[in-house]
Amino acid sequence: MPLYEAFILDLTKGRKRIIDFSHIGRVLILFGLILAAIGFILLLAGKVPWLGRLPGDFYFRGKQITFFFPLTTSLLISLILTLILWLISRR
Repeated sequence: MPLYEAFILDLTKGRKRIIDFSHIGRVLILFGLILAAIGFILLLAGKVPWLGRLPGDFYFRGKQITFFFPLTTSLLISLILTLILWLISRR
């Protein structure tokens, strides 16, 4: 019997069930890879000088408040991610 299977007692019926933990492990690895990719992208985002300063990114500075809404940057990132996910799903 593989090591990733565990026996637990089913309290409602008094018999043992087998739970397969390999799927949970795969999901945790996938979440870890996604988190690492997001971290890598955030590291590189600081090195792109025009990111957040595109025409259409709203910036308002008042006496006591500053408001910044990167509309064009958000649309550009959304378009790029949509294209990437579309290309991946075509397989």
